Amino acid sequence: MPGHRRTRDNGGGGMILGPVSYLDCIVFCIFLAPQLIWNVGLLPTIKCILEALPFVLFKIPIQFIYERWLSSSDKSPFVRKASPFEDFVIRCVRYAFANIPPKIGRVFFSKRVALPFLKFRMLRHGYLRSPMHWREHVTANFRGIWVIKDPLATPDFVLYYAHGGGFSLGSAYFYLEFLLSWASVLSSSGFKNPAIFALDYTLVPDASYPTQIQEAIEGYRYVLKVARDPAIVCVSGDSAGATLILSLLLHLSCKDASAKRYGVGLPMPGLAVLISPWTTLVSSRHTNTTSDYLNAEQLSTYGKQFAGNKIKWSDPLVSPGCCHDAAWWRRASPSNGIFITYGEEEVFSPEIHDLIARLNEAGLRVGSEVEPGGIHAWPVASLFLSTAREKRLKGVNGLTMEIRKRLSTSDAAKPR
Repeated sequence: MPGHRRTRDNGGGGMILGPVSYLDCIVFCIFLAPQLIWNVGLLPTIKCILEALPFVLFKIPIQFIYERWLSSSDKSPFVRKASPFEDFVIRCVRYAFANIPPKIGRVFFSKRVALPFLKFRMLRHGYLRSPMHWREHVTANFRGIWVIKDPLATPDFVLYYAHGGGFSLGSAYFYLEFLLSWASVLSSSGFKNPAIFALDYTLVPDASYPTQIQEAIEGYRYVLKVARDPAIVCVSGDSAGATLILSLLLHLSCKDASAKRYGVGLPMPGLAVLISPWTTLVSSRHTNTTSDYLNAEQLSTYGKQFAGNKIKWSDPLVSPGCCHDAAWWRRASPSNGIFITYGEEEVFSPEIHDLIARLNEAGLRVGSEVEPGGIHAWPVASLFLSTAREKRLKGVNGLTMEIRKRLSTSDAAKPR
């Protein structure tokens, strides 16, 4: 079983919990069950469980035992480097992504499940309350979670984050532990009062494009107001959230008066840091791998639903990977450039590689890191699944180092 150890960051006032354990998984299911019955219904919940039982009771164990211990040639690149716990969880996630309906899946990541689960994990590690201040921020135009080390002081760095989930799943609350941990690492790296605003955008099918980009721009407007200086703002996100961030940059820099765009006149941020961006919503180059948990067919469905029936999937403002205009990308680039991290084995890898090459050809200050044998959004997943502290924090430590390096020339971003 993964460790159960109370851990703190070295910067003071931060919180980095231990890895998720099997006990955590059981407690998560206890929080999840009543919410599924309440939001989805008893019969659909039972039907989903019955359909999953053959896979959970037979297929997973057989595949797990065979691939990990009986076969030396059929191991996927991810399995070769994963612990048994990481391997088991990713197999479950792979099944869920491809087979569980979004209306059920979104309950897994909802506030009413994720928030009490986080509080349980905090108590299990000895925290009665979060040492890093956070609060909800809700307006008529957008909502999210504000995390800051000292709420009474002005931040010297602000990370504006959009979560992943195929536009149909996920919430800022599910990512809260990840973001609190990242805030702790940012504090330890030298920022005196780092802050994070996590956008909790509207999910499909409740709304489709352009609702999410409108919310993203209004959230960005708020972040600029709090930060007071766009040079200290880093826009970030993973998967579909990274798509929104790329779309945000293209909207801010769009010159086409006939295009549906928002945020006219807003300054560009100081930096963009992206985790496994879903660059192109619908692509024939999205191919399932033996390592990744994403499913190309389901992704295509999610992408079409997000774009809506009246929007072309090839519109760069909706699907940023479709933008081949070098001048537009130069206008869209933050002052300190773009950094992208992704897994070698993930479904999005070919499209991400192409986008990085295109940005390099356009003359942008773009950097990237590809994780050998890595899967989708591993810097986020590994924080929960990996046992060794160094491995769990590798992703956020690397991103933080990149942020410090790229903002080191900005007086506004230096520690005060």
